[in-house]
Amino acid sequence: MIINTVFMTKYLLICLVVCALIFQGCWHHESAVERGYNEKYIGEYTRKIAFPIGGIGTGMFCIEGTGALSNMSIRHRPNVFNEPTMFAAIHVKGYEYGTRILEGPVPEWKKFGAPNSSRGDGGSWGMPRFKEYSFQSRFPFAEVELADQNVPIDVKLVAWNPFIPTDEDNSSLPVAGFEYEFHNTSNEEVQAVFSYNSMNFMQTPGRGKAYIDAAKNGFILRQTGTENEPFCQGDFMIYTDNPQTVVNHNWFRGGWFDPLSICWDNLEEGRMEENPAGLEGAVGASLYVPFTLAPGETRNIRLYMAWHVPYSQERIGGIPRTDTDIPDAPVCPDELSNCYTYENNFEGNYRPWYSSRFGSIQDVANYWLDNYDALKKNTQLFTDAFYDSTLPPEVKEAVAANLSILKSTTVLRQYDGRMWNWEGSHDNWGSCHGSCTHVWNYAQAVSHLFPKLERTLRETEFFVSQDKRGHQVFRTNLPISPTVHDFHSAADGQLGGIMKVYREWRIMGDINWLKMMYPAVKKSMDYCIRTWDPREVGAVEEPHHNTYDIEFWGANGMITSFYVGALQAICLMGKTVGDDISRYEELMNKSKAYLESKLFDGEYFIQNIQWTGLDAPDPVDAQSFVTHYTPEALKILQEEGPKYQYGKGCLSDGILGSWMTLVCGMPEVVDRLKVKSHLISVHKYNFKKSLSNHVNPQRSTFALGEDGGLLLCTWPKGGKLKLPFVYSNEVWTGIEYQVAAHLMFEGEVEKGLEIVRTCRDRYNGRVRNPFNEYECGAWYARAMASYAMLEGLTGIRYDAVDKILYIDSRIGDDFTSFLSTETGFGNVGLKEGKPFIDVKYGVIDVQKCIVSGKEIQL
Repeated sequence: MIINTVFMTKYLLICLVVCALIFQGCWHHESAVERGYNEKYIGEYTRKIAFPIGGIGTGMFCIEGTGALSNMSIRHRPNVFNEPTMFAAIHVKGYEYGTRILEGPVPEWKKFGAPNSSRGDGGSWGMPRFKEYSFQSRFPFAEVELADQNVPIDVKLVAWNPFIPTDEDNSSLPVAGFEYEFHNTSNEEVQAVFSYNSMNFMQTPGRGKAYIDAAKNGFILRQTGTENEPFCQGDFMIYTDNPQTVVNHNWFRGGWFDPLSICWDNLEEGRMEENPAGLEGAVGASLYVPFTLAPGETRNIRLYMAWHVPYSQERIGGIPRTDTDIPDAPVCPDELSNCYTYENNFEGNYRPWYSSRFGSIQDVANYWLDNYDALKKNTQLFTDAFYDSTLPPEVKEAVAANLSILKSTTVLRQYDGRMWNWEGSHDNWGSCHGSCTHVWNYAQAVSHLFPKLERTLRETEFFVSQDKRGHQVFRTNLPISPTVHDFHSAADGQLGGIMKVYREWRIMGDINWLKMMYPAVKKSMDYCIRTWDPREVGAVEEPHHNTYDIEFWGANGMITSFYVGALQAICLMGKTVGDDISRYEELMNKSKAYLESKLFDGEYFIQNIQWTGLDAPDPVDAQSFVTHYTPEALKILQEEGPKYQYGKGCLSDGILGSWMTLVCGMPEVVDRLKVKSHLISVHKYNFKKSLSNHVNPQRSTFALGEDGGLLLCTWPKGGKLKLPFVYSNEVWTGIEYQVAAHLMFEGEVEKGLEIVRTCRDRYNGRVRNPFNEYECGAWYARAMASYAMLEGLTGIRYDAVDKILYIDSRIGDDFTSFLSTETGFGNVGLKEGKPFIDVKYGVIDVQKCIVSGKEIQL
């Protein structure tokens, strides 16, 4: 028989290619396989992953797609490029290449381009690692799987910290858990040593004393403070619950690379060196856990981390200059047992909430060790309930990814428990201070997951940041205290705050809290009317500062929709407490008519630019933020009006107040057909599948080139201004989610999902971090608008005042969603059109269920 060698050669080559492709699809570190939403990250999709680990307001570090730790930022400010030399490793006895760091390969992008990378520094990057790896998030759990042909053990790492909706204190712990699962893939018994190794990254050279202290089954990296610099004090403990743990508190002391070199020698030899604590000049420490695995056996090792940094350098804001700056004291009903009792004058620098509960690192560590199982159980209840939802995977991914913001350096929680926030996080400092009202308007997650924390923001706005006139500063001091009132209030922020008081009351259900808030809320509403609508025409005409960091001149759909929403909220609250609301009702009706007749162009809502006939001075003389009029700008002013307007443009936020109305639990006031028309126009004109032909002289890296995205504004009918509002050419994820959720509310589900998919495609791990949607800073708060999509798709809302569960599905009559309330969380949905609720944690007292406007028995 004659064999065709050419045919056989081609056949073998084809087989080899097919096998290679199959293998590549499973593990390869640069896989080109398309990733599904809410699924594992492999290959190129792991490049930029940095998943925050930490409690609310505790600082954080990140676990990367490879399992490495970075972004070590536990000293109450961001430190994005702080990647200390700390790593887990394994040594397998009898294997030539059996000693490896428990991480995937160092990503290519890290090798050059980061600050100081030209020096060649890389900490532990030069040590062997596992070749194959994947990453999966099930918030707040991160899972990394590792395998390598040189090691007969597959490894799974789960990293997490407590996150339990309604339990804000246990969700604010400065701790992290790492669970390593080792599986023997060979047919022989394997002897191994797990280790965790770290230099003392708490050290602040030249300040106080740095040393390494002993702990049961672990070690403490310590730095003392001084009388003048108490903020240097900080401790970080790494420990296990394994009695076989051996600890080396003192790496080899020497120059150059001596400590890490000897550390690795010990690991390669499987040598568990044991040195005492307290030696002068100690630079690093290791803990070791020996173990044996029978063929096919699996074993777990649990690693604990805890930190305690009780002081900070952080103090931000101005000091009141006049008596007018001082806020009014709240009116507290006798029935309110937990009336507002915070100190307005908080002296000193910011201190974290956890330092009021835990006096030392040992206190934190003991609590974490003693309560680990219970905290994990309750956290897992949340994770399971959230991911048991049958909502579209892109929605679940977007919502969960942005909950990471609550664990990032964007969020702080001060000593008395109140929440205080940046807008986002820069590399070494927060971005834009003061729980900025016009940015945090968009963030819907906290009010549902941690309602008590959200209420501290309202109480700060109305009892600390609001003066006797009713004027609110939109950036509050840190520590929280009265400040100077020397700039505009933000119209969207202040009006949105009124709407959110209504939302908080309906979520909380306590009429006495509303009674406490109402006098200050009314004063705020009256200030808004006389400042921005002094002629009471029903529109915000006077120049008004807003989230674009400029002032709009003349009535527009964006802010006037806030106005009508705030007027409705004050009417609903005022009626409840027995106030005369006739003036507000009349203005609300005027505002509705104004929006629908004068600001709707037949397709979408616009702005009527106005700078004459107002109470405000000429734009050139008016107070503003970075809005100066050079001779060139004066010419533009004469031709088309003040700089930084949008005029006849189609603004993605153009009916934002109507979205706020819905997410605050109020009925829509404005004609919903007109609102829907505006949203469809935004999708039609502002949504781009590619930005390769788009011109953006502003901040372009949010989305550019072949990225798709939703532009903030376009001018499809002409009339684009020479200098439209700043940021108009940009793409912001928070606005993308706001529009997507609003489209869903109005039944345009697929259009909303298209926006969400395009957004998440930009954040798929290849170029941008999937767990860090940035705007003016990383982990930007506006992106928590994504949470509103849960209600947008399902219409699920619980009203604690009337104890009614509402369901108004836009996705059919058979689905499961997630619901979090003041008192508990669980799953809610429809099964063959019949409503159900499955409470997983706490209680949810439902006395009535209304499905699409009809009462139905649960």
